[in-house]
Amino acid sequence: MLYDKLKEYSNEGVYPMHMPGHKRNGKFMPSDLPYDIDITEVYGFDDLHNANGILLESSKLAAELYGSFEAFMLVNGTTVGILAAIGAHTKSGDKILAVNNCHWSTPNAAKLFDLEIIYICADIDETSGVPCSISPSAIEESLKKDPNIKMVVITSPTYEGVVSDVAAIADEVHRAGALLLVDSAHGAHLGFAEFFPESAIKLGADIVVVSIHKTLPALTQCSLLHVCSERVDSAAIKEMLSILQTSSPSYVLMASIDYCLRLLKSDKDILFRDYILNLMRFNERLYDLRYLTVLCKGKDCSHPGFFECDFGKIVIMTKNTPLNSVNLADKLREEYLIEVERVFDDYVIALTSICDTQEGFIRLADALCEIDATLNV
Repeated sequence: MLYDKLKEYSNEGVYPMHMPGHKRNGKFMPSDLPYDIDITEVYGFDDLHNANGILLESSKLAAELYGSFEAFMLVNGTTVGILAAIGAHTKSGDKILAVNNCHWSTPNAAKLFDLEIIYICADIDETSGVPCSISPSAIEESLKKDPNIKMVVITSPTYEGVVSDVAAIADEVHRAGALLLVDSAHGAHLGFAEFFPESAIKLGADIVVVSIHKTLPALTQCSLLHVCSERVDSAAIKEMLSILQTSSPSYVLMASIDYCLRLLKSDKDILFRDYILNLMRFNERLYDLRYLTVLCKGKDCSHPGFFECDFGKIVIMTKNTPLNSVNLADKLREEYLIEVERVFDDYVIALTSICDTQEGFIRLADALCEIDATLNV
């Protein structure tokens, strides 16, 4: 694998008369940073922008694991994947349709490529304040109003883990002659176990971008762009990525992507089995909560506006309690040494992955139960 090849190369005594400037000399840098495997495109290590060797093997493995037509490694996160996907399939003056809670990379793509962006609003779930799934009928209505829309961009799952009916949306989009791009930054783990919703890659989307660094063991910025249909211009995406991504991609990041993919290939069954068990036990513990609620877990009520939920997302709601979300995040940090992902007005989000330990889940569940026991409504 790429990591092993890099480690072997670092021990061969080849002097780096080339970038990077640290020259892999541990005498001048902290030993816990991977300077010894940080190289440039030297002989035998392929070129991300024209891959035909070890990096192409990694991309093919990604496509094989996820079931896509083709996959591209990204070293600038899902952001660059979304920019490239939109830029490769539009021209100045074209129109794209996006949900109002999309990632800022979508409106930035509209600015960058001189596009007109039309927004469709997601409904808000009354009990939680969380944006609902986007309905296929809403997509259909928007496409009928403006038949000149070239691409539809949706987010599934959302930050909160809300999943939309991608298959039905894809049908509407393709019926209108447009392309469907799914920002699945938070869904890199989907498709590997039936406990979770199916991946958008297998549900009819044309392009799906996933951040493996968010929910799988990979370094920050590591993502994948998946080509999922023959409607996609792969050559145009490749060209756009060569324009938007650095010409000096980090081999440390690419090795992280490769390592993550190979780990999934060899151990995904046992990793997801343990992950699911931890989530189920955590869910059972939440039934003791009296006031705090966790979205789609414990005693939380049903949410008709959600098509499906990703159970790996832990959305802790403080609505209708004397505790606000900032206070909850502070308590978790200061009293229980738990740092959450993000704080919203009425809830906080904790992200989980196959790398979480049973102890970590127990700590969070116990903390929530203890905090909840102090509340009087």
